[in-house]
Order: sequence, then C-alpha cells, then structure tokens
Amino acid sequence: MNKKRICALAVLSGLSFSTMAMDCDPNLLPSWKDGDSKAAIVSFVEQSTDTSKDTFVPVADRIAVFDNDGTLWSEKPYYFQLAFALDQVKMMAKDHPEWKTQAPFKFVLNDDIESVFAGGEEALLEIVKVTHSGMTVEEYQQTVDQWLTTAKDKRFNKAYTELTYKPMREMLTYLQANDFKTYIVSGGGVDFMRAWAPEVYNIPAEQIIGSALKYQYAYNDGQPTITKMGEILTIDDKAGKPENIQHIIGKKPVLAVGNSDGDHAMMQWATSQPNSMAMIVHHTDEAREWKYDRKSSVGKLDKAMDEANDRDNWHLIDMKKAWCTVY
Repeated sequence: MNKKRICALAVLSGLSFSTMAMDCDPNLLPSWKDGDSKAAIVSFVEQSTDTSKDTFVPVADRIAVFDNDGTLWSEKPYYFQLAFALDQVKMMAKDHPEWKTQAPFKFVLNDDIESVFAGGEEALLEIVKVTHSGMTVEEYQQTVDQWLTTAKDKRFNKAYTELTYKPMREMLTYLQANDFKTYIVSGGGVDFMRAWAPEVYNIPAEQIIGSALKYQYAYNDGQPTITKMGEILTIDDKAGKPENIQHIIGKKPVLAVGNSDGDHAMMQWATSQPNSMAMIVHHTDEAREWKYDRKSSVGKLDKAMDEANDRDNWHLIDMKKAWCTVY
C-alpha cells in the first residue's frame, strides 16, 4: 500500500503524526485498544481487499456508510444541531416579540429545555423550521459556520467540532486509504453537516446524506438561488436511511456503522449480502463521554443491540473497553 497516500489522508482527517505510528501503518489504528473491535475492522478490510480470497470486494463496491450523531461525534445531552437551533431562536427573538408567550419558543428563551422536549417532535420541528428556512443554502451554512466558531459544549467546554471521536476519524482514514468510499447517512440536517463535516471527516459534501427541508429554485435578476423552505423533504432516520441510500447511492453498502435503533434498518440493509459487516458504537464510558443505551431518549440502542448479540458480522464497539482515547 502507498504509505504517502495513507499519511496524506491522516493529515486531512486531522490526525497528528504524534498519534500515528512513525511509519503511518493504518493497521495500527492508534486510538484503538487491541481487542475484538479493532480486530474486526482490520480483518474486514484485509479480507475485502485481498484478491486471492472469496471475500474480496471490488473497489466500486466498497461502500461504507456512517451515522453521525453518537457515531462520529457526541450527541448528549441533546443533538448538537438542536443546540444550534436553540441558540438561533435566542438570536432571532428580537424580531419576534410574540415568542415571549408562545410555545415552544418561550421555553427556549427561558432555558426550560424540559418543557421544550415535553412538546415532542412537533415542537422540535417547529423550532427547526423557523431557524433553518427562509434563507439561501449559502446564507444558512454561513450561519452554521459562525456558530461553530464560538459555541461550546457546556460539559467539556470544547467546540462541538472538537467532540468528534478520534478513533472513528482513524477508522475513516483507514477505510479511505483502502479505497472504501465513505458516506455519512445521518438523521441530522444535510446542509448543517455539509457546512463542516467535509473538512473534519475528509468526506465530500456529495457523500453526505441527511434529513432535509424542501428547496426552492429562483432566478432573480440573473442571480440563481436555492432557498431552504419550511416543509420537510426527507427524514433520514430508521427506514428512511436505506431508502435514501438506495435513492442517492444506488447500491447496498458493505459496511454500516451506527449507534442506535435509528441505524438499525441501515445495518440490516447493508448486511443482507455476503462479505458485509455492521458495527455499533456502544456508549459505555460515563467518565470520558456518556453512558446510555436502551432507556435513552437520545440515541436509544435496544433492538439493534439485541440483533448485534445474535449475529456474527455485527459488532458492538464498547467505547470504554475499545478506545484508548475518545476525543
């Protein structure tokens, strides 16, 4: 394998040479402890790329899909995109005095997050619609960029983009170096992720799939624009994930990585063929990150965990046991 190419990919993924082996050996996966999870990744890649084996996967079919929230970066105490939306409500409130008495916005302005969540999906969608629509895609992504430069997670006092998982970035780099085409398939907003994820994960914007509001094209005085509207185009979650994979990618992935029941269908779809694998990031490390699974309101892992325990080509990544470092 071309080591210069591997090193370049490591740099693009934000990995310093101090965290890589001196020879940039991708098999090392330096933030992974020796154990079942690391062995499963290395074995899958080696079997997929060895032309002498029945498990060989042609380059054109080396499709790997990754969830984002809870799989590539943290998602507690609630999704980071929601944190962005809540902050946007506060910034927009000066132009909406009615929000002081109008749910769910009044709860946001009073930092009453429990009441916001008590409003259920309807309340959350209302918040997302007013903070994510009525502007061009470029204007929206500029707003996301500006927010990411100043916003910080309260528990870790870090920028949200610093809360991506180092072991998972290494896994992406390893796969990319072995000619896997890596996609993000997330319930998060596609335009939100495209504002920052390409640089962080070395995954181009066209390989990012997510939930989306409808778009509207206009040609104003010779200026073509795409505006984000206040209606749902697609929710990229549960069954929506394999449906969007088929619609946008057009073939089954051979590797699917997630962390919750929202990724269950995607993992079932990917592993309904030979020479395939699914992996689940299991949040077991309350000291370095968070601990949750079956009873969590965010990132609930229940049915998918049961299936992982029953299938040889599904692997649970025990965060506490498998990772030397988290961030």
